Amino acid sequence: QVQLVESGGGLIQAGGSLRLSCAASGRTFSRYTMGWFRQAPGKEREFVAAISWSGGRTYYADSVKGRFTISRDNAKNTVYLQMNSLKPEDTAVYYCAARYAEITTTRTGYDYWGQGTQVTVSS
Repeated sequence: QVQLVESGGGLIQAGGSLRLSCAASGRTFSRYTMGWFRQAPGKEREFVAAISWSGGRTYYADSVKGRFTISRDNAKNTVYLQMNSLKPEDTAVYYCAARYAEITTTRTGYDYWGQGTQVTVSS
């Protein structure tokens, strides 16, 4: 079992930056692929970024490529999402997710989810 707790969301002006954190419980965090997803009102939850257990591989949605960076610190059981050049269309609830398997961008491939943190980008 893995429990995930996101933090770092908030209200930010367009063009600004935020860093989301996801703290995970459990001794085997370093073996989990971690992902970030987001869900805007009235829309389906969509993939944002993912990182392999070692941090050696990362995937990004086209909409955030070049602006967002996913990283992890296995010693701290934490995964991060650095978000730069934020746009109003980035407004959503951001969720951290974990899976004990190879990296994937598929939402249904993740077994554990956090409660989400709201990010609101004003124009």
